[in-house]
Amino acid sequence: MSEEKKLTIIGHLEELRKRLLRALIAVGIATAISFFFAKYIFALLESRAEGINLIYIEMTEMLGTYCKVAFMAGLALAMPVLVYELVMFIQPALTRKEKRYLYTLLPGVMLSFAAGVIFGYFVLIPPAAHFLITFGSDIATPQIKVGNFVSVMVRLLFAIGFCFETPIIIFFLSKIGIITPQKLAKYRKHAIVGAFVLGAIITPTFDPVNQSLVAIPLIFLYEIGIWLAKLARKGEKRVTVPEIGIEERI
Repeated sequence: MSEEKKLTIIGHLEELRKRLLRALIAVGIATAISFFFAKYIFALLESRAEGINLIYIEMTEMLGTYCKVAFMAGLALAMPVLVYELVMFIQPALTRKEKRYLYTLLPGVMLSFAAGVIFGYFVLIPPAAHFLITFGSDIATPQIKVGNFVSVMVRLLFAIGFCFETPIIIFFLSKIGIITPQKLAKYRKHAIVGAFVLGAIITPTFDPVNQSLVAIPLIFLYEIGIWLAKLARKGEKRVTVPEIGIEERI
């Protein structure tokens, strides 16, 4: 390995270390702030599950759950910083046009994640929580551990939040030429099956209604992604090189 290449690798590792350190500091500060508001976050989550009776049976369980809520809230608050540090780390590998597209889409990434969390909070969590709490309640009295409740709710909210970024990701990948609307349309059936599989993974229930509450929006988001992919490619000329039959974009 040449000395120049070694220096390049060391430079990338040093840059990665700096970015990770800044991201950790941002998460730490946001988590510390969130710790003082964790009680209100508990109340917000409980409000979406009517009739729930949360308990804890270990001395350290409540403290651990409190810290988990603060950390996840801090992670959400620090998300703009995390995305920024990631973008700044990968941006040297992008062309000027790709950088412009990426910077333009950053607000959309954050708004899409927020929209997914709001959708999960108001639409997905109430029926899912109701099903889980009432299923088999005629056999045994439900007494839900607070740690389990928080883990399930947070997993649902974050999963839906990331899923709602699908159209933005598709638009960006189409804009830089990695995917095309034609390929997306070709694999539509696979995407529908994948949406229901993902819905089954995300929702902690066997109820097809709750799974459909996830799968149907994912299918809708995929269709929006196809439309955005067409919009991304609109106005771009394509020329074919006759000698080798390669299609190029201008």
